[in-house]
Amino acid sequence: MEKQLILRHKELELTATLHYPAASEERQPVIVICHGFIGSRIGVDRLFVKTARAFAAGGSFVLRFDYGGCGESSGSYGALGFDSMVEQTRTALDYVLSMDCVDPQRVTLLGHSLGGAVALYTAAKDKRVNRLILWSAVGYPFNDIVRIVGRGSYDEAVLKGSTDHAGYTLEPTFFHSLQQHQPFQAAVRFSGDVLLVHGTSDDVIPADYSFLYQKMFWTRGDGLCDKEIIFQADHTYSTRTHQEEAIRVSADWLSRLEKRHEQWLDWSI
Repeated sequence: MEKQLILRHKELELTATLHYPAASEERQPVIVICHGFIGSRIGVDRLFVKTARAFAAGGSFVLRFDYGGCGESSGSYGALGFDSMVEQTRTALDYVLSMDCVDPQRVTLLGHSLGGAVALYTAAKDKRVNRLILWSAVGYPFNDIVRIVGRGSYDEAVLKGSTDHAGYTLEPTFFHSLQQHQPFQAAVRFSGDVLLVHGTSDDVIPADYSFLYQKMFWTRGDGLCDKEIIFQADHTYSTRTHQEEAIRVSADWLSRLEKRHEQWLDWSI
């Protein structure tokens, strides 16, 4: 079952879709999907729809939502910024964790591209998150996004107060917010388990970032970090084969964590 809903975040109305797993008497894990730069909860080629349905079929609640100014949500995306996206994600967490049928010990954020960096910062700040799946995650938010929109567009935003990119009005405050965050440094502040997924043919965000992320996550005292590199996959996993592989490796990873969780419960009893 799927239900569309509206999440209230300050003055914003965030459009979201909640996916339900099969009925169970036990509390179920939950996954919140964080889309990327000027994206939506649908995803390129319906990637997030397919992902959410697959995870729900596997026994998890899944929430995918549009950040302010994206998709069907209210607000102006380019007038907000990175910190706002982190807080919007926390509002999404508030909603799913208010549900009695959700297990608060099994909370995953899945972030793609810029949404990966947002998911990481959210997890580092909000201790309710204990699992992270990062698909093709941005490593240097300001540099990566300026490379995408073009230096000329950034200069125009600074000089004229805004710039247009693909129909989105980006203001200087948006770019300034990106400059304030260094995800590689934030990685060490998250103590939960992490899966990194990246494609070798990603020409937007280099696959090398996932190797750097893994090195940072490995310096922590707690938490696992695994990595899956998908041969010839592009930034949005735009072929059916690559979509299915990204979903499969992520679902398999979560399944392994579930088995470990069950074994821990058996041992503790």
